[in-house]
Amino acid sequence: MNRITLLISLFSATIGFSQSYAPPANQAGTTAIHKDSSVFVAWATGIDLKRGFLDIADTNFMISGSNKVSYGAPSEALYQAQGSSATIVSLGDGGVATLTFQRPIFNGDGPDFAVFENSFLPDFLELAFVEVSSDGEHFFRFPAHSENQFAVQIATYGTMDCRFIHNLAGKYEQGYGTPFDLSDLPVDALLDVDAITHVRIIDVVGTIDPTLASLDRFGNPINDPYPTAFASGGFDLDGVGVIHQKTVGLPEITANYKVYPNPTAGLLTLDFPIASDVRIIDFSGKVVAFFPAVEYQQLNLVEFQKGVYFAEITNASGKFTQKLILR
Repeated sequence: MNRITLLISLFSATIGFSQSYAPPANQAGTTAIHKDSSVFVAWATGIDLKRGFLDIADTNFMISGSNKVSYGAPSEALYQAQGSSATIVSLGDGGVATLTFQRPIFNGDGPDFAVFENSFLPDFLELAFVEVSSDGEHFFRFPAHSENQFAVQIATYGTMDCRFIHNLAGKYEQGYGTPFDLSDLPVDALLDVDAITHVRIIDVVGTIDPTLASLDRFGNPINDPYPTAFASGGFDLDGVGVIHQKTVGLPEITANYKVYPNPTAGLLTLDFPIASDVRIIDFSGKVVAFFPAVEYQQLNLVEFQKGVYFAEITNASGKFTQKLILR
C-alpha cells in the first residue's frame, strides 16, 4: 500500500464516510414508519429467543448468577410495537430472535415489513442484522452497510448518526420502525420472497475488536455502543410490523363470525369463535385500521368518513370478508 492510499484509508476509518442514507424520523427524506401507521396490516405472532451474553468479551461476567441478558419477556416482541423503553425484550451480545407470523409476508411495492427498537434518542442506536426465510431452515441476510468510523470505539452510551446506517434494524428511535424491502435480497432458489414465514433479528456486537466484531456487507466492523454489560444490553426488540401479508388464496370461512350492526353509525361489534386478525379496508383497497388477535371487541369508527368499507378477518382456518356500510 502506498503512502497516499494509506493516508486515505486512515482518514476514512477515523471520520467515517459520507452520510449516504435516510435521516432521522420526522425529517425530510426519512424512511422511518411510526408504529401507528395504517401501512401495517399484521404483526409477529410467535418468537423463538436465544439470549446473548452480557459481555461477549468476558463471558465470566454475571448478573444474578447468569452471563446472559435477562430483561423483558419474549412476548413483549409480539403484536404491535409499544414505542416504550420498558415493553421490549433484550437480545444481548449476539442474541437472536426468530419471529413468525400468522400469514406469510410477500414482496410488494416498497418496504414489506419494519423492525422496531426502543432507542430513547434519535442518535443512541443499538443495531441488529435482519434475515428472512421462507422455509424456517435457510435464512438470507439483508445487505447491511455501516459508514461509521471504526478506529475509535463508540462507548457504552455513545451516539451515532442514522444517516450512516442502511439495512440494519435499530436505525430509528423508539416508536419508529426501520423498513426492509425484500427486493434488496439476491435471487436464490432457496428463498421465496413472496412467502416469507420467518424474520430473524441478530444483535450486532458493536465492538471494533477484530476477533469479535460484527461485519457489514463490505467486511467493515459495525461500530455501535459497546460494552452494554447490563441485563437489558444489546438490541432491544419492540416488534416486527408487516406491510405486505399474503391473504390471497385463503379458504373462505363464514360460520359463527359476527360483525354487527351493519349498517352502522360508527359503533361496531366483532364476535368470533377464535382469535383473528381484523383489517378495515376502504373502497379503494387501502387498509385504514388493523386489530390483531380479536375474539370479541367493540370498535368505534365514528371518526371514519361515511361510506363503504370491508372487514377482512383472517386466522389459521382461512379468511372471512364482510362488507360494511358506515352512515
